[in-house]
Amino acid sequence: MLLDMAATDPAPVILILGDEELLADRAVSEVTSAVKAADPTAEVHDLPGSKMELGELTRMTSPSLFGDRSVVVVRSAQDLGKDVIAEVVSYAAHPADETVLVLVHPGGVKGKALVDGVKKAGAQVVSVTKVTKPAERLAFVKAELKRAGRTIGADAAAALLDAVGNDLRELAAACSQLAFDTPGKAIDEAAVARYHRGRAEVSGFTVADSAVEGRLGDALEQLRWALSTGTAPVLLVSALAGGLRSLAKVGGAPRNLRGGQLASHLGMPPWKIDRVQRQLNGWGPEGLARAIQAAATADAQVKGGGADPAYALEHMVQTVVASRTGR
Repeated sequence: MLLDMAATDPAPVILILGDEELLADRAVSEVTSAVKAADPTAEVHDLPGSKMELGELTRMTSPSLFGDRSVVVVRSAQDLGKDVIAEVVSYAAHPADETVLVLVHPGGVKGKALVDGVKKAGAQVVSVTKVTKPAERLAFVKAELKRAGRTIGADAAAALLDAVGNDLRELAAACSQLAFDTPGKAIDEAAVARYHRGRAEVSGFTVADSAVEGRLGDALEQLRWALSTGTAPVLLVSALAGGLRSLAKVGGAPRNLRGGQLASHLGMPPWKIDRVQRQLNGWGPEGLARAIQAAATADAQVKGGGADPAYALEHMVQTVVASRTGR
């Protein structure tokens, strides 16, 4: 949860600050749900800042004859007019007892007077800034599945990120789908591949992972499936070439570097370095060189230098797997 409301009522004024829309929407939902749980008859007013006029907040927060609770949600609060901002800041210093005011602001300079004013007045601040770091996105995936009563390993979570991308809404939807459709408590890489290999990214990365890990049968099966569903051959070559380059980068890194220093030196997130280090088992310099050359040859063939892209791709995969034990 974004807000710890399991045992307490929401604060009278809450500022949801940041530009991650999914988290902002969830924070609003948690506030309204908490108020509704305490009083099912509570009224919710939800409006954009650009439509809010002077005096409207006072009207919506005026005490009811029946003492009913209410929630006033102001989205895009950066669009409030100057007079309305002054009204909101004044209200925040002395909020009504039966009303929860929720202000949603993306951050930035516009509407900064509102942010500074309600902070000074004692509003609760909930930060929902963009999730930009790979480790944060991995943590988000794990947390999403934990919310659904499931678990997911680091490799499977990384595969999901590779397949779906960085958008939190899409990641949340993917996690929900996996939790609903996958039997058992734990979700592994096979489950991720089963439900997301139809996308170009996961098809390429799934083939690449199987090949560099020496699983020839899996790699060829996934390759044929990807081609049959319309994945461009050039994307499949690119994914495998990228995997091989990662092996070369990590394998050639200075031995005295560890943790954050190694991640900084290579320009790779720590979770990916850990994965590549496991994949390096069985690889030597000569075999890696042969595999990289095979990927380069296949790249030329699928871009017009060969008559049969499917054959070129299968030959590339076979060569890569055969090169894995090469020293």
